Amino acid sequence: MNLEAKVLELIKEPIMALGYTKVYVNYVREQGNNVLRVTIDKDDVVSLDDIIAVNDIVSPILDEADLISGEYLLDVTSLGAEKPIEIDQLDKYLNRYVNIHLSHPYKGENILEGDLSYVDNDKVIISYRDKTRLIKAEVERKHIDKARLAIKF
Repeated sequence: MNLEAKVLELIKEPIMALGYTKVYVNYVREQGNNVLRVTIDKDDVVSLDDIIAVNDIVSPILDEADLISGEYLLDVTSLGAEKPIEIDQLDKYLNRYVNIHLSHPYKGENILEGDLSYVDNDKVIISYRDKTRLIKAEVERKHIDKARLAIKF
């Protein structure tokens, strides 16, 4: 078992107990430093308070296990404001601003970005602006090949 798998085994359960849905661990060398990056996710927005809470749980566990010889930086982070969304999880992001990539264009567009207003097993409805007009696009769910949260400007 490699270092990343050992660390994940130690920290995953305590992190998931706090309500997070995903935990990833990477050990890399960046700018001359060893970095242990713990990436967390949950259905809602991951805040700075979440990052601090996870850091406060993970740090003592890692200190006690002493798996890493030498100095390293612990970097607890999230997937970001524009995190990827799994297609089968779209219903968790209703009324959120999203970006979807289509395998079959909708009115000539492969990418739609707007408010996700409806999701069922077969279709989704996304409301987006084309200049000053509000358009409600109904697309087949099977034609969505990628989705992510998006930032509305």
